[in-house]
Amino acid sequence: MAEARRLMYPRKGPEFARALAFSDGLFAISMTLLVVGITVPTLTDGDSVHELAEALNDLTSNFVSFFVSFAVIGRYWVAHHTYFAQLESLDRALIALNLVYLAFIAFLPFPTALLGTYFENPLSIVIYAVNVALVSGMEVVLFRHAYRAGLLKQTITLNVYRWGAAMSLSPVVLFLLSVPVAFVDTGLA
Repeated sequence: MAEARRLMYPRKGPEFARALAFSDGLFAISMTLLVVGITVPTLTDGDSVHELAEALNDLTSNFVSFFVSFAVIGRYWVAHHTYFAQLESLDRALIALNLVYLAFIAFLPFPTALLGTYFENPLSIVIYAVNVALVSGMEVVLFRHAYRAGLLKQTITLNVYRWGAAMSLSPVVLFLLSVPVAFVDTGLA
């Protein structure tokens, strides 16, 4: 009986479009905020090419963390876009789970800035890796809910579902494996 009363938001309805637009907007803002963690250096001699080059060189880890995180969030946006393309409808539970997923996306600029500032500190790498692992883990949770709630456009077999879940869990494993490595070699992690 509870299944019959569950609110469903069809693909062509305004609620589906709102959820997708909100998600896309959050991804765009998160990607833009990544650059906020990189501050323009202050120079004692603003005309000195050498001083500016040294100051920019000091920001190398900030630039690296920016581009890595931009690529990571971009990959998550593509995966999210692909996922939403497979949905026939949404329910309130999926919207709530999507908000949790998006919270970890929105948080990513902070560990990115932390990593850029404290690249040699293993804890900054751990915080970044755990955040990214949580995002990947939430992809599995979103997929699992849509599969079990019948929200997908096409019915998929249990084997295809398991394969998809395993592929989505692979980044979780990879990033969590980088945690102990960070305490040995931050560059390798």
